[in-house]
Amino acid sequence: MAPSPGTTIDELDARLIEVFSDDPDIGVLGASRTLGVARGTVQARLDRLSQRGVIHSFAPTLDPEALGFPVTAFCMLEIRQRQGHTPVVEHLTSIPEVLEIHSITGQGDLLVRVVARDNADLGRVIDAVLNDEHVVRANTAISLVTHLQHRTAPLVRRALTD
Repeated sequence: MAPSPGTTIDELDARLIEVFSDDPDIGVLGASRTLGVARGTVQARLDRLSQRGVIHSFAPTLDPEALGFPVTAFCMLEIRQRQGHTPVVEHLTSIPEVLEIHSITGQGDLLVRVVARDNADLGRVIDAVLNDEHVVRANTAISLVTHLQHRTAPLVRRALTD
């Protein structure tokens, strides 16, 4: 199947991504055997997907809960925008419990995903988030249950059908 306009992957790329998503330890040789293509083809495809930013990382996926951080919360921040987002992003990046930072539309300016050891520790993390002169206000929501973890496999398939 040929990729549709704007699609950055083809069927072999999608199958390759699936193989590594299902078994990250498979290696190039194992993937070539599974897919029935030459080892050099697999390596070239991986290199190309990495260079183009389709594959962002081969790093392990970590579970914050297993590391002792079972509480997840989302903080919507309103910031003073005279300096832009950069000073706040730099501040937030210095906090280990901050896992993601997104510029957003709507009432807030930044959406920040944080983790903590417990609710009292979450208070400490939120205090650290607020400890920046550019942060005007924070609205925090604690995640009670994660119904769907970060995923990409369905998106890979969707990229082929559009």
